[in-house]
Amino acid sequence: MRKVVVTEFVTLDGVMDEPQNWSFPYWNDEIAKFKHDELFASDTHLLGRVTYQGLAAAWPSRTDEQGFADRMNDLPKYVVSTTLHKVEWNNSHLIKDAKRVGEEVSRLKQQTGQDILVAGSAIQVNALIEHDLIDEYHLLIYPVVLGKGKRLFRDGSNTTLKLVETKPFSSGVVAHIYQPDRKE
Repeated sequence: MRKVVVTEFVTLDGVMDEPQNWSFPYWNDEIAKFKHDELFASDTHLLGRVTYQGLAAAWPSRTDEQGFADRMNDLPKYVVSTTLHKVEWNNSHLIKDAKRVGEEVSRLKQQTGQDILVAGSAIQVNALIEHDLIDEYHLLIYPVVLGKGKRLFRDGSNTTLKLVETKPFSSGVVAHIYQPDRKE
């Protein structure tokens, strides 16, 4: 069975909103490698509308020697949105019925393949938490406190996680890898 992996840039106070405004000063080759390895361990993206629109505006025209841009552009992308009428970025598929997300993601998990990567998409992440469909969290914690902004876990979120790995980067960012603590 495939894993659903949530990957997020998060501040010390839990904000994940608009990381382009606060994460770039910390970007380095170590984080680039982490993100490269993460992307190449997956073969599907699951995105909410806002994240999809941001990525679709940025990636189609990009190229790089490492193949990251090609991978981003070629991966199947499943976009959950009740307001979009079509998705035009290469290999994108629209899931219009938000109430069926659990069913759709469960179906994707049953297919053969690599990880299903969820980046950004706070609303989508919280819906996946409700359906207990997340298998791993890759939280890159930045040494920044914003004091306001959209937080990864909304009020009322309830999940217990166990830390399985940490990876500190020289920029002060630390990757925390968590898995749900499902008491069997």
